[in-house]
Amino acid sequence: MSVVLRNAQRVVSVRRAPLRRAVCALRAALGASRFDVGLVCAGNGLMRRLNGAYRQRPEPTDVLSFPFHRVVAGELPRPSCRDEYNLGDIFLGVEYIHQQCRATGEDFDSVLAVTAAHGLCHLLGYQHRTEGEWQQMYQKEVEILEELNRLTGASLRPLTAGLF
Repeated sequence: MSVVLRNAQRVVSVRRAPLRRAVCALRAALGASRFDVGLVCAGNGLMRRLNGAYRQRPEPTDVLSFPFHRVVAGELPRPSCRDEYNLGDIFLGVEYIHQQCRATGEDFDSVLAVTAAHGLCHLLGYQHRTEGEWQQMYQKEVEILEELNRLTGASLRPLTAGLF
C-alpha cells in the first residue's frame, strides 16, 4: 500500500524521498504495510488551526494524528473492504519542528522520522495520557525505531524520553 506525502507549506525545505522511505519502514515495523497512510507536512498556521479545532490548543505543535480506525493499542485494524485499508493521516508540523531543531541543534531529518514514528503509533491506538500508556507507547516507538536504525544505520530514539 502507499504512503501519500503532501507538502502543504513553503517555509522549510523537506526531503520527501527519505521521509517517505522512513515512514514505509516504520509502517512495516508496525506490521501495517498493507495499510495506506497520509502524511502532510504543515506550517505553523495550519498546525495552529488544527490543534485549536481538535485539541482546543490554538498553538503550533509537532504532530497531529487522525486515525481512520479506532483500535486498541497494539492491534491492527480489521478492514471489511479494500477502501478501509487506511491507517489515517499524520500532520507533521515541519515549521515548528525545524524551529525546535534550530534551537536544540538536533538534526531536522532525524527528528522528522522520529516524529512520524510517534504519529504512526497514535494511528494505531497508542496514547500517552497516563504513565502506563506512555510506557507502552514509548516501548513501541523504541521497537520500531530500532528496526529503522537497523535498516539505515541511524541511531534514532523517541523524543518523549522522560515524559513522566
